Amino acid sequence: MRAHLGDRLVIDSPTTGVTGRDGEIVGLRHEDGTPPYDVRWSDTDEVTLVFPGPDAHVRHTEPGAAGGSSPPGAGGTAAPHPAVAPHPADIGRRLAVERRRRGLSREETAHRARISPAYLAYLEEQPADPSAATLLALAAALGTTATALRGADVDLPPGQGHALPHPRLRELDPQECRRLLSTHGVGRVAVSAPDGHPAVVPVNYDVLGDAIVYRTAPDAVPAAAVGTEVAFEVDHVDEAMSEGWSVLAVGPAGVVADPEVVRGLARRAHTTPWAGGERDMWVSIRPTRLTGRRITPADRQPRAQD
Repeated sequence: MRAHLGDRLVIDSPTTGVTGRDGEIVGLRHEDGTPPYDVRWSDTDEVTLVFPGPDAHVRHTEPGAAGGSSPPGAGGTAAPHPAVAPHPADIGRRLAVERRRRGLSREETAHRARISPAYLAYLEEQPADPSAATLLALAAALGTTATALRGADVDLPPGQGHALPHPRLRELDPQECRRLLSTHGVGRVAVSAPDGHPAVVPVNYDVLGDAIVYRTAPDAVPAAAVGTEVAFEVDHVDEAMSEGWSVLAVGPAGVVADPEVVRGLARRAHTTPWAGGERDMWVSIRPTRLTGRRITPADRQPRAQD
């Protein structure tokens, strides 16, 4: 008997031949895939070390079940899909981003989810679709939800979770606001559009010294910020923990005219604009007012990063 990570171990009833129990193989003890195996049982979600008997067999991942054939040492079984199934690689990308955001190594995350680090590496690096039980375990290990890891909530506005029973709203000082702005990301700029109506537009931004910069097209709405005082906002919502923060920067906006500075901004840009297209006009906002707020549980002691 040989198995890959993500295969299912099926135990049949010795009298009827009907499946009596099954589970996902989440850990191998031997590189050649021979027993014993760490199995997460579908009926209890518990992980146990199993030495398969004569009534057990391995159900291998079918080619194409997770967007392609599973290479040796990795595999997956399908969990219930949302109405629009995500690309198999999306789960791995979300896993990796969430793990890094929380400062966890693969080993720490795998230990929390009770799977092998090799299996987590495969999930992050290859198109794979873990079982519902493993996805739930990974979500719990990362303090998020299986729905979020699958991306089934991408079309929902953030903040639909329940409020904390005893929330604490805290004002942030300018230093903490600058730290949360970090070096780059996606924020929203509030401008008066050319048609005279107010508009709030998301932009990919960077931080250069004391200035917030973003690039746009001369005829795009974000370009209307030039020559006016604007508001720029970034935030983060942790749905699983019902926590979050926001930072608001207010100040005059101007176009970056120095060709050398423009070339430097283009070279150091962390990403191309998500909206695509030619966007070679850079706008700079120099905040004269920087404020922020954070929501946490009332019984949590403030930390440096809070």
